[in-house]
Amino acid sequence: MRIYPAIDIRGGRCVRLLNGDYGKETVYGSSPADMAEKWQSLGADFIHVVDLDGARSGGSENRLAVAEICRRVSVPVQQGGGIRTLEDAEAVAALGVSRMIIGTAAVKEPATVKAAVERFGSRIAVGIDAKDGFVATDGWLEVSTRPAVDFALEMKALGVETVIYTDIATDGTLAGPNAAAMEEMVRRTGMRVIASGGVGSEADLEVLSRTGVEGVIVGRALYTGALKLEEIVHKWGN
Repeated sequence: MRIYPAIDIRGGRCVRLLNGDYGKETVYGSSPADMAEKWQSLGADFIHVVDLDGARSGGSENRLAVAEICRRVSVPVQQGGGIRTLEDAEAVAALGVSRMIIGTAAVKEPATVKAAVERFGSRIAVGIDAKDGFVATDGWLEVSTRPAVDFALEMKALGVETVIYTDIATDGTLAGPNAAAMEEMVRRTGMRVIASGGVGSEADLEVLSRTGVEGVIVGRALYTGALKLEEIVHKWGN
């Protein structure tokens, strides 16, 4: 089970949000690239990056910060937020990003996912952010009526192999992951599922390890010191 340390970028800074609420932001550093180097030095073999400004507006405000991360670490980087067209995916790939995560556009313009998969294959993942089991879009500001698992199966039919599944209700809370939702996603889709949201302890990682997820994104717990990356990579990492 791979451990993905998370770097969320807003306004060029490394931040964390609570429940995806842009009004509940904690700043953890002015240099996302410095943070990426830190996580690599502590054993990370893959870095998860989210452009929060891009997720909200569809823009590309933080691409310079993402490019700097890719220049300064040797491990692969996956990035979501603001990738809404094939051209966006190409631009992000040109920064050095190894895996491009399409979120809002996958819901609103599935043809974009199809074109991106045809262009980049397994380097394309889909971010499925859910609230009460339904897909959320536009930086978690809008909740649709589409069940998350049904949507994942639609993406699988387009050739997508990997989904990053985030439970908004637990994200940034350290209150524990929605393991039942993760297990259902793995069982019903057979896809490579990366779990996100709520991880605050080794007990949470133990629970997730039994769901069959490929990996786990860990954010706030690393920044607060509740979990030590070097310890959990040693115990749970690939």
